[in-house]
Amino acid sequence: MPPIPTAEARTVDLSSRSTLVDYADVAAAAGLRRVSTQVEEVPREHAEPIRRAAAIAVIRNPWLGTGTDTDLAPETRRVAPLLAKLLTDRLLDALGGADRIEAFGKAALVGTAGELEHAGALVHTPYFGNLVREALEGTSIICFVDGRAEPGELLRVPLWHKTAAATRSHYQTVEVNLVDAPHAGEIAVVATASTGPRPFARIGDRTTDQPVTSEILKEIEL
Repeated sequence: MPPIPTAEARTVDLSSRSTLVDYADVAAAAGLRRVSTQVEEVPREHAEPIRRAAAIAVIRNPWLGTGTDTDLAPETRRVAPLLAKLLTDRLLDALGGADRIEAFGKAALVGTAGELEHAGALVHTPYFGNLVREALEGTSIICFVDGRAEPGELLRVPLWHKTAAATRSHYQTVEVNLVDAPHAGEIAVVATASTGPRPFARIGDRTTDQPVTSEILKEIEL
């Protein structure tokens, strides 16, 4: 099934344009039903609270009704950059800019009428991931969750450090309440970020861990 045309296509420059206001053209092109931001604060003694945010876009599934032999690339190239821009603009606004962000993550849930690969096509390619990384000034691979779901899902999105993925203190999750999404013919796409680590992180770091192998099983004390 081809995408539903909304208006005659035109070329625009979104690189320096905010989508926080006046984004009707972007919404129409992406098939956007709703975009929202959830923010939470985790208090810390003698330090600023850790702020975590999730930006969520719910769109019409552009591949609805197609078969498993359908080439997903054209719609991925068209839609994924729009979602990356919509979501990162909101994360940057909610958390105070890229220099405040230390960890990030991503997720996609496809409705029951769609295919799992439809969710992956919107978050597992450079058309989404590279743009999110660049906007949030990260270098790490972005950890993720994907799947199929009905409306009302409580989604837990994993995050880790945006430039040092081995930094265990920043392994954390953000809970995202998808109250009315995704509908059967929709996909919910999420980008998440945090301004700090887990509170009271104290289990060491992967870069400084002592070597551990199955040899330790030979001297277990019970």
